[in-house]
Amino acid sequence: MAGFHTKTFLKHDDYMTPKSVWENIKHLIPKDKIIWEAFYGDGKSGNYLKELGFNVIHEPVDFFENDLGDIIVSNPPFSKSKEVIERLIQLDKPFIIIMPSSKINTSYYRENFMNQGLQIIIPRRRIQFDKLVDGEKPKNCKNICNFDCFYYCYKMGFEKDIIWLS
Repeated sequence: MAGFHTKTFLKHDDYMTPKSVWENIKHLIPKDKIIWEAFYGDGKSGNYLKELGFNVIHEPVDFFENDLGDIIVSNPPFSKSKEVIERLIQLDKPFIIIMPSSKINTSYYRENFMNQGLQIIIPRRRIQFDKLVDGEKPKNCKNICNFDCFYYCYKMGFEKDIIWLS
């Protein structure tokens, strides 16, 4: 039997949000709110939201120590998803965050959002994040994501709890 050693993979959270991710949902993000793009990354995500006409706070500050804007629209580090959810619950403000679709099955999502108005936007295609290693795109790197993500939304007041993007 052939072995498959997953411990040889380098684990990191440097997967940046392409502009298309925000373009796909710009019609669902309120224009009259100040957006906090809470996870700085390479700084481009906040710029993309500004280019789309939103009022955005996007500064390299600690999400866990700050509370900015009226609404959070962000792609948080997936390795810290439990801590991110705990902080979002503390802040109790509207949000749209990108997370793997499998997070809906975790106990901390169920415990914190069951019957609490969580809404989901399902992208038409798998999101292809821009991978960075040490701040740069690796040579010969293909942006091929092997899992699906949803936009998880809270206190957004959409007409439907599940929105399928076309």
